[in-house]
Amino acid sequence: MLHYRNRKFLLIVSILLIIGILAIYSASSVWANLKFNDEFYYMKRQVIFATIGVIVMYIVSYYDVSKLRKYAYWFFSFCIILMVLVLIPGIGSERNGSMSWFKIGPVLFQPSEFLKLALIMVVSDKLSKKRKIRKLKDVYDIMGLCLLSFGLIMLQPDFGSGVVMLSAIVIMVIVAGIPMKYFVYVVIIGSIAIVFLIMSAPYRMSRILAFIDPFSDPLGAGFQSIQSLYAIAPGGIMGMGFQNSMQKQFYLPEPHTDFIFAIIAEEMGFIGGGFLVLVFGLLFKEGLRIIKNVEDKYLKYIVIGIMALFIIQVIINLCVVVGLFPITGVT
Repeated sequence: MLHYRNRKFLLIVSILLIIGILAIYSASSVWANLKFNDEFYYMKRQVIFATIGVIVMYIVSYYDVSKLRKYAYWFFSFCIILMVLVLIPGIGSERNGSMSWFKIGPVLFQPSEFLKLALIMVVSDKLSKKRKIRKLKDVYDIMGLCLLSFGLIMLQPDFGSGVVMLSAIVIMVIVAGIPMKYFVYVVIIGSIAIVFLIMSAPYRMSRILAFIDPFSDPLGAGFQSIQSLYAIAPGGIMGMGFQNSMQKQFYLPEPHTDFIFAIIAEEMGFIGGGFLVLVFGLLFKEGLRIIKNVEDKYLKYIVIGIMALFIIQVIINLCVVVGLFPITGVT
């Protein structure tokens, strides 16, 4: 069950859940009222899924998670099948130019999110069985799994999710003790591959150019970045107040998903945005404490992978919203 030492972690997660529900209500109310004639539409969905998540978390807290290890490869294989099926027209659902979704009734879900967890599980199993990583060939099996997973994600295409997933695995391998010279080789090769992937897709190249100078195409590739900055700037120190955002009035695209932090900064100001970043920082700190205290190698790598996955995604999203990274579509 939930140990008393993890109550601080649980408190932090609860704070993030509450902030998320309130932020989604404020950021989505105008759009939800227009589209569904119900300003609480997205907030109610968020509450439902958050409640399901809390219930599952409580049930799993009574389960020995290490027993899931024997199902890791079955879970990974199942996710690979889903990643193939989602690419088939009529089975997968296209959204914003990507075949990344399954639609079951009113519910949309991305199989890539399950693949991230499955990959962490199988990589954790492999790393926990290795005594020491001395050469690059010691992780050829892990590299093969990563290339397969990344390749299927790129077929959708979903460049942002692929980068987040690979970054988490790289951190796991670094913690496992791979010599840094091999890490440098992988970074160089990976950087070349990323440059090639960016240049091979016109829309990715336009995002890079818009990142360098968003005002060069203010009504096209640079529009979202500009509107995000227009949301953050008026927020000042104290913000414009809850529900008082102007940019959510159909100016800023995706105000309740990819760019929700811009609305938070506009309404709650530097103090509200800073508080949210602080809470994420505390979550990361508590995650490190848990990693330090976990004795089972397999579970230690699981926690490292999940925390890395979460924190990397948070960092990328925040940096995109404030204009430090090109737009990647990472929520």
